[in-house]
Amino acid sequence: MKTVVQRVRRAAVRVDGEVVGSIDRGVMLLVGVHRGDTEADAIATARKIASLRIFPGRTPMDLDLAQVGGACLVVSQFTLAGTVRKGRRPSFDAAEAPAEAEALYLRVAEELRALGLPVQTGRFGAMMEIDMIGDGPVTLLVFTREGSVL
Repeated sequence: MKTVVQRVRRAAVRVDGEVVGSIDRGVMLLVGVHRGDTEADAIATARKIASLRIFPGRTPMDLDLAQVGGACLVVSQFTLAGTVRKGRRPSFDAAEAPAEAEALYLRVAEELRALGLPVQTGRFGAMMEIDMIGDGPVTLLVFTREGSVL
């Protein structure tokens, strides 16, 4: 599983002009589910993100999401499984099948909620427009495989 973590001042996702998810201070998460990813990967991803000290306090990277009252906007992003090794068109052969990918993407959101964080989501499989005001900018990548953060 690959997740892009972006610290934001605010973020929103729209489908057909309707806001389906929005947050103020927190993180925007673009979650890419790969073939072979498991529930353990979703849980490890959520736990790692919830514990990241990426907000300023005494130092520039001192506080985690809960400590700053931050929220998560979780959006499925199958293109993170894309490769551009050959030709000019990306290949998405490594992306998980839609039904399994949706379940794992939602599991990331569920685990973040279980950890006490406010969570909003996009709409799986929809064409989405994302508005985001980055903070920092701070952008990190979280990779998991077989239930471990890589």
